[in-house]
Amino acid sequence: MDYHHVIEAAGIVSLGLVFYSYLIRALDGAPAAWRRWRPVATGVAFGAVAIALMIARIYVGHDRFIDARAVPIALVTLIEGTEAGAVTAAIAALYRIWQGGSGAPAGVLGIVATAAAAAAVRRWARRDGGQTRRHIVSLIVAVWAITAGSFLVLGARGFTMFEPLWLDFLALSVIGIGAGARLYGDVVKSHATEAARRDAAQLRAVASLARAAAHEINNPLTAVLGGLALANRSLPPGSEEAKWMASAKEGAEQIRDIVKHMNHITQLAEVPSAGPLPPMLDIRKSGRR
Repeated sequence: MDYHHVIEAAGIVSLGLVFYSYLIRALDGAPAAWRRWRPVATGVAFGAVAIALMIARIYVGHDRFIDARAVPIALVTLIEGTEAGAVTAAIAALYRIWQGGSGAPAGVLGIVATAAAAAAVRRWARRDGGQTRRHIVSLIVAVWAITAGSFLVLGARGFTMFEPLWLDFLALSVIGIGAGARLYGDVVKSHATEAARRDAAQLRAVASLARAAAHEINNPLTAVLGGLALANRSLPPGSEEAKWMASAKEGAEQIRDIVKHMNHITQLAEVPSAGPLPPMLDIRKSGRR
């Protein structure tokens, strides 16, 4: 095996990792309309990595080459989900079709099957509450078996081609998917921790500001409610003035209800933007009483 080619392939995967880290950070800070495109963006990025790995083949001796196309397909599906995996698989499959050759159908079948296997492992891991070593090992075995199957469907010629390469493909799956899942998983966890810390700090700031505002509003509001109650005693029941006074009291009580919510902000819920108005805090949904 040409280790210069191995280092080149590892560099491509590492570059993909760096780009992925910046991409998810940029998308999380983007408007909601842009965040919906995350599966497509990550799928395209990993699709480019898959194509780069198909170009940067690894020489294993005796005029034989292998490539690590299955690694980014399996990783993006496992980490990001089925939609991103489907985009990556579609890009890789189209490139394999463009390459042509008698092995193109088997290659496309292997690409699609790899994405499907990774999606199944992802669902399994989510049911178990998160990815563990057994999920990663299962994916490694599945990807290697799919790679073997994509050769064996070619018959005796495929078996002859795969027999001297089975160990190289196994090593590629173990190192690429095993290490890649750990690294990409760490990026996702680190980003989630950072986002949670940022959200908690934002919640503390908003809650502190809301409590301060509630305190400043509550003092004069108490005086207003007391004054309305006293003034209402001197008005004839059923008079027009009494009706206006009751309406004013109802409005003041609504303000008091809002102030109570402001004192118990536990989450940040927004009212969507409407016309020229930007998104704003939904006091009732954000506060519990």
